[in-house]
Amino acid sequence: MSKRKAAEKHWSPDRLKKLTGGKKLLLLPVNGAELLFTLGLMNRDGSISANQTSKYLQINHMLELTRRPLERLKERFAKVRILDCGCGNSYLTFLIAWYFKEILNHPFEITGIDSNSKFIERSKERARTLGFDDSVFFLTTSVDDFFNSINEQPEELRKSNRFHAVFSLHACDTATDDALGLALRTSADFIASAPCCQAELSQQWTEFSRTNADHPFKVVMNAPLLRRETGALMTDALRILLLRGSGYEVTTTEFVPSEHTPKNRLISAERRGAFHKDALLEYLNLAGSLGGISIKLERLLPVAAADVFSSLSKRSNNL
Repeated sequence: MSKRKAAEKHWSPDRLKKLTGGKKLLLLPVNGAELLFTLGLMNRDGSISANQTSKYLQINHMLELTRRPLERLKERFAKVRILDCGCGNSYLTFLIAWYFKEILNHPFEITGIDSNSKFIERSKERARTLGFDDSVFFLTTSVDDFFNSINEQPEELRKSNRFHAVFSLHACDTATDDALGLALRTSADFIASAPCCQAELSQQWTEFSRTNADHPFKVVMNAPLLRRETGALMTDALRILLLRGSGYEVTTTEFVPSEHTPKNRLISAERRGAFHKDALLEYLNLAGSLGGISIKLERLLPVAAADVFSSLSKRSNNL
């Protein structure tokens, strides 16, 4: 029995309503049976187990949050090129591929990169199984090495092969900055990032508090739980300001309900053009109020944005 027929047999209207909570999901057990089975989210009889349900709902929610920007890319480009940084098990990579093929019916090319070779080899096998050999590609590499390989290409090739969208879900700590930096430096039109384990600011506060005991933030700096949680929020706030300052319209939303995971903040950004100097100044002011700290993304800004940032920083220091 085919996966689709098994799903059709299993999913009665009542079962489907219970699974979806009455919501209109794009990826349903029947129309996405082959994909869900290949990703390990559906059983042979077409059912979806309780421990698979949260991931199934999570990827559907992710698609709903990003489908409008993806549709706008479809309208602008004859072939949409997408990069998934730290693709891991590649749930998102294949979901987007399925969406472009089955729903949008539009040419696409998706590259998934991860430093874990086991994930990459499994993803390559899944691409062959799903018939995505000519449109979904995987590489074992870090974000830095991947960007360097792009940078070594002739300028015309870089422009013609640039990525229109860059995704990064749950890249740990400064790996999120690496992905955002790559997106900025390659002029991605759309960025979607769900940060994870933001420790950089917390570590800076730990060092700072040893010599600045009277800082207004000392109660946060000296309490490990507050330091971690506040550091994570402020890190993302600083990232948002740098994205806005680089010419992006930025929104934040809940990636998945908090009962599934606390790592549920999605940062979405669409490129609008000119640098936003006020946002860069706001970044400088916020970073200064937090102890004169900086985050890695600041050091990964494109040359043009970095020049604007540098001039603003010098002006701010002279005031």
